[in-house]
Amino acid sequence: MATINISAQDFKEKIFNYETSEEWQYLGQRPAIIDFYADWCGPCKAVAPVLEELAEQYQGQVDIYKIDTDKEQELSALFGIQSIPTFLFIPLQGSPMLQRGALPKNAFQQVIDQRLLQTEEKA
Repeated sequence: MATINISAQDFKEKIFNYETSEEWQYLGQRPAIIDFYADWCGPCKAVAPVLEELAEQYQGQVDIYKIDTDKEQELSALFGIQSIPTFLFIPLQGSPMLQRGALPKNAFQQVIDQRLLQTEEKA
């Protein structure tokens, strides 16, 4: 499964409805990563193939979403996105973790294995 581009409406339906709840409540069935990116961003383009590889590698275990910060400015403001790429790592339980800057594949794998999937196994 490839990465999935989502809009603010998709976000409210699949991730968290910030219009109806102030307290974080993840709506997804699997842990997720959200890539806040822009088409003109060089580091965003560099990390895109890595995210596609991870989407295949962790298919059925982790959902990987992409949000275009130029099109979804409300979501970008909600999370205080000031530099891109910025990644939101969302475990099934607990608070999401925000990470700014392009990461190498092994860093993504480490976060997925230690923070997203480990949390799932403990739950």
